[in-house]
This record gives sequence, C-alpha cells and structure tokens, in this order.
Amino acid sequence: MIRVSAPGKSILMGEHAAVYGHPALVAAIDRRLEVSLEVADAPGSAVELVLPQIGVHAGVPWSEIHHETRTCRLAWEAYRADPTAERFAALASRDPARVVRLALGEASRVLGEEASGPACRLTVRSAIPVGAGFGSSAAVAVAVVYAFLTQHGAQDDDARIARAALEVERRQHGMPSGVDSVTVQRGGLLWVVKQDAVKSDADKGSEGVAVETVRPSSDAILRNLFLYDTGTPNETTGAVVAAVRARRDEDPVRVARILAAMADATREWRRLLESAAADSAAVATSIRQFEDGLESLGVVPESVRPAIRAMEDHGGAAKISGAGALSGDGAGSLLVYDPCGARETANRTLASYKPVEVELGAQGVRREPVSCKA
Repeated sequence: MIRVSAPGKSILMGEHAAVYGHPALVAAIDRRLEVSLEVADAPGSAVELVLPQIGVHAGVPWSEIHHETRTCRLAWEAYRADPTAERFAALASRDPARVVRLALGEASRVLGEEASGPACRLTVRSAIPVGAGFGSSAAVAVAVVYAFLTQHGAQDDDARIARAALEVERRQHGMPSGVDSVTVQRGGLLWVVKQDAVKSDADKGSEGVAVETVRPSSDAILRNLFLYDTGTPNETTGAVVAAVRARRDEDPVRVARILAAMADATREWRRLLESAAADSAAVATSIRQFEDGLESLGVVPESVRPAIRAMEDHGGAAKISGAGALSGDGAGSLLVYDPCGARETANRTLASYKPVEVELGAQGVRREPVSCKA
C-alpha cells in the first residue's frame, strides 16, 4: 500500500490577478488530504474508488477512466480556443468524484501508459473544507498523481507531477493560474507568478510558473491572520474565473487597471512581510486595496461585504481568499487581519461565520508511513 498526504492552501493575496501574470502570495495550510493506493490481488482492470466524505464506493474500469480523460481534454481544448461561458459549461462538472478519476487518467497519460492498468483500490479522506477556497481539488489532483507515480517508481519526477496535476485543475477550473497545485506540491509560503502570461498571452494557459519561497522577517503579521468560512459559493471556481474573463473581454482597459492595482497591493504586502518593522496600518491598507479590486471585479457578494466593512471599522481588514462568488450568501474563505491579535475582534465581528483553525506554511505533498495494520 502507498499512502500520500497533501495540504490545502490559502491565497493570502493575488487571486484572479494571478491568472493574468500578476504575482500571488500563497501558503500551504495544515489541513491535509490523504490518499491510499493498493494494488489488488484479484485479476481485473478496474479501480475501486472509496471516497467516504462524498458517499462514493464504486468500481470504475480503467477503460472508462481513460475515455473520460480524453473527452474532458477535448472539451478543455475547445474552451481554450474559445473561452466562452457556453464552452466552460460543456467542460464543467459538479461531480466531486470526477477530479479523482481525471487525476488517475492524467497520471497514467503523463507516463505514456494510457491502457488498462492494474486493479487497485484508491481511498481518499480529507480534512480540507470543500468549495471554500482551500484548494481541495488541487490537493486531490496532486496527491492522487503523486500516489500513482510512486506506485510506478516516478515519485521524484516533480515536473511530471506538476504537469499532470495542472491538467486536472484545468478540467476543473478552465484557465487556472497554477497557483493552487504548485503550492500543494511544494508547501510553505510561496510567491508564484504565471510565466506564460508574462511571455505570451494569458489565455493560452501554459504550465510555466516561477516560484520563490517567501521568508517573513518575523511572525508579527502572520500570527494576526485568521481564516473564516463564509459558506459554499453558488458558483464553482471555474465559473467565477470565466466570468472575470468575460468582464475583462468586455472592458479590457478598466479590468487591466483593476488587476494592476491588485498586483501593486500584493507586492506591497510581500514587502511588509519581509520588513523588520511592518506597520499594522500599512498591512491593513494593502489588504483593503486588494479587496477593493475583488469587489470591483464582482466576485464578492453584497451579503459578505458588511462583515468586511465591520473589520475595517475596527482597524483591521478582510478579503476573500480564493475565487469568491458571483451571487448568494457564501463566498468561501475569508482572510482576516486582526492587528489586536488573539482573534477576539474578528470573532465578535464575524460571529455568523465559522472560524477555520489552520497553521500557514505547511509541508507540501509527502509520502506517509504505512502501519502494520493497514
């Protein structure tokens, strides 16, 4: 048996702008997902999927996995060529088990083994909230790919892991920045820039990203950051990203100006993190500036904004962490800066939202020991 775990992630700053080549500051979090992969003794060519969190326990032939992988790849290529809402609707799926099947298919494909694989049992258990901006789909993609490649003796091939995981993320989100999967794979606190967007056109979606490890001068800022779950968004991440792309196409000058201002705030926040004497007011200001950009892009529902304004009124700041939402009462993860620390102001102000206890900067994907009882 092979056991692998992968962390979730929190985008501290840079979402949406990262899709178009601007930087993102992202942290792996210590909420982890675990994948167990065991080759079956019995003959056959099917995968037994055990996904207890979503009530799935079913056998899926490898032939079906490969067919679905090819079909989704073709749908994505069509969306890439013509990134409209209609094309994305043809690609998108609300089936939470699909990401597991596609991860197996893409891992097999990257090894050049798109054929009937061995019968095996694959189990996924997760402590990462789903649909809340914590990178659950990226964690699934990276962990399943890593487990499959480990089974084939290729677990040290970081480039192939990254390539296969990003392909899975593309089927989920359309034109992702690559931020989620690289953070889950590497872990830590990272500065990520989508290089293909810099070199050519962001719409073309290459896997190239530049990654730097960020080392804060102290924990003064990070210890005053807290996460809350505002509720599951009405729309998928891919649908929100596609909507922002449509708005960019309708008014490219305005949206480019918004994204540039968001990028400036992200750079300033990194500077403050690395500064020996960061001023709490400056930290709050940079978060507020980025949140202004998110609201201008239309990804922060009106129902969530009063809580954000309330934190600002108390001298703090808050921003959506992740894609956000276009409508409804929930927008996924909310990153909160409470300069008073101890989360007291945040808990009073955000009483209607669920606090999510995490540590930032967790280790990336890793192989776990297998107990004798496993």
